[in-house]
Amino acid sequence: MSRKGIGIDFGTSNSAAAVFDGEQVRLIQLEQADAIIPSATYIDRALTAKTGQLAVDQYIVDNTGRTVEMVPEVIGETSQFVEGAGSDGGPGEVETATEKVYGAAVTDSSLQGRLFRGTKRLLGDENVRRLMVFDHPFRLVALITPLLLRIRQSVEADAGTIAGANLGYPVNFEGRDAFSNQLALSRLGEAFGYAGIKQQHFYPEPIAAAVSFLHSNAQAQGETLLCLDFGGGTLDFCVLRREGPGFSVVATHGIGLGGDHLDQILYRSLLFPELGKGEVWRRRGFDREIETRFPFEDFEDLLVNWAVTYTLNQNKYTTPVLERIAAGGSGVHKFERLRDVIQHNLSYLLFARIKELKAELSVKETATLDVPEIDLQIDLARTEFEHMIADPLQRVARALDETVAKAGMTHQDIDIVLGTGGSSLIPAVKGLLTERFPQRVVEHDPFTSVACGLAIANYRGLTFGK
Repeated sequence: MSRKGIGIDFGTSNSAAAVFDGEQVRLIQLEQADAIIPSATYIDRALTAKTGQLAVDQYIVDNTGRTVEMVPEVIGETSQFVEGAGSDGGPGEVETATEKVYGAAVTDSSLQGRLFRGTKRLLGDENVRRLMVFDHPFRLVALITPLLLRIRQSVEADAGTIAGANLGYPVNFEGRDAFSNQLALSRLGEAFGYAGIKQQHFYPEPIAAAVSFLHSNAQAQGETLLCLDFGGGTLDFCVLRREGPGFSVVATHGIGLGGDHLDQILYRSLLFPELGKGEVWRRRGFDREIETRFPFEDFEDLLVNWAVTYTLNQNKYTTPVLERIAAGGSGVHKFERLRDVIQHNLSYLLFARIKELKAELSVKETATLDVPEIDLQIDLARTEFEHMIADPLQRVARALDETVAKAGMTHQDIDIVLGTGGSSLIPAVKGLLTERFPQRVVEHDPFTSVACGLAIANYRGLTFGK
């Protein structure tokens, strides 16, 4: 059987896989009609897992129109001895009376399943070891293994049994300390092992994208290549120097900034003002009317983390919202939207619409955030979007310049600049590159170049030691 190279790109938002036979590289169909699969796992109450688009679809079906009902969680029991009266009026038998002790209302009684997406961002965090799923503690490794198993099975259905693969990883995982990369790679390797991939060759994602470009553009002129890989969770760079048919890695760099961070900025900037942020709250006090700002800050972090937004459906959050609605007056419709977002668990849907808006602004000067579920339409110009993400754009610019400096070069020394990853398509990001490297910026398969490069690297036995 002819030798084949296998590459698997497990991404924060989406994943892909590819096979290389020495001449041609092709993508594996991971979904029914798509080579790209959402990096998602859905676990229902029976602890059965769905993955990919099936996971996302099931989550949406189970939550569309659903009213979230939070019930108190039993956190313990208390027992005491109770002495009954005897038949003759004297002391009777001693019995034990047991009562359950209830904590805060934190259990969503009608929740059908939990969706986990973006789990890759947690792999380097020592403080996140297990996540509770219907009273069962799941290690992060267990949450991503079903998806990796499906990817391996799809590869083998197409290319036959595989002994190993090149597996992508960011230059720097998100984390709190210097050991984040080591921890994340250990967890990722364990999950791939459980998925049946025993021979693991980890390879940096931006270098893989560059390998794919060089394979497809062997005649491209230039000795040095810089790759920017701007994905869902991280921003990674590498600088390569071509040496005959091969290359050497001059420098790598990476920071914890990705498309998910931009989505949260859009949510805060566009949606928070339409859900009640900044509105006044008037309530009748003991001897006078009290006027304050509505305490929207209590809601913010839970709203922008869609996986836990349902926990807002507790009295301490819903009571002030309902009181503000009952009070009427200016802005009441905003709090009706906030109520609906909380009661019907719409936060994931809102983020999906934000991603669509962001993608549309990459090809149009203006776009509309349309959310009929809460009767909301917001028109946004690309220039307004760029103003909202001005701080992250500055971080991109600094990281880009740091990468060139780390390579011991100037911007003029770079011959080819490659952008990949979904967020590399943002016109302002392209602008940063063209400003520094005029007429040297190219695009190359922004969503699949990493998987293709990993397959080529696997076939050629390319390795990278940190």
